[in-house]
Amino acid sequence: MITEIEDYFTRGCGRCGRFDTPDCSARRWQEGIVALRRLCLEAGLAETVKWGHPCYVHAGRNVALIGALRGDFRLNFFDAALMRDPEGVMERQGPNTRHPDTIRFTDVARVEALAPVIRAYLAEAMGYAEAGIRAPKGAAEVELPEELVEALDMDPELAEGFAALTPGRQRSYVVNLAGTKGAGTRRRRIAGFRGKILAGKGATER
Repeated sequence: MITEIEDYFTRGCGRCGRFDTPDCSARRWQEGIVALRRLCLEAGLAETVKWGHPCYVHAGRNVALIGALRGDFRLNFFDAALMRDPEGVMERQGPNTRHPDTIRFTDVARVEALAPVIRAYLAEAMGYAEAGIRAPKGAAEVELPEELVEALDMDPELAEGFAALTPGRQRSYVVNLAGTKGAGTRRRRIAGFRGKILAGKGATER
């Protein structure tokens, strides 16, 4: 994965074989992700690279992440349960995602059209970060398997990556591990999941 921010906007994230080729999703949507980047920087967010993607931070907290897939590019919000979304533009990233946390785009014109909304949503998220407000843990939140807790305690990098996942992606690992028999099998499966977790992906994502 890349470690230099400019690489993302010119070469891609470095997580697959399409890196630095015309087929790279980041290069395909370059104009759009650059427009999202500009809005994040204009909002006063600090820019860094996490999990191979541009991550925007404020008051010591992750606020938003830019991503690009084959079919669209997007702006993902952390702590999505707090977001009010009065314009109704946020969507769930997948069936396991509990709260709408992403705005999808298929052209730069939509970025420009939603610029005032994006600015307002970024300001809202930054306000929560400044105030130290976090979403309350839901009663339906699943308990992590003992083997996963053990692995996170022993591997700080894995723990950071897992904490950064959306609640839906976290649950996808819990559900996957719940279907296995035996602690040894669960530990082997967790070891195999490490790369996906660090890449910001859920258990069933490629």
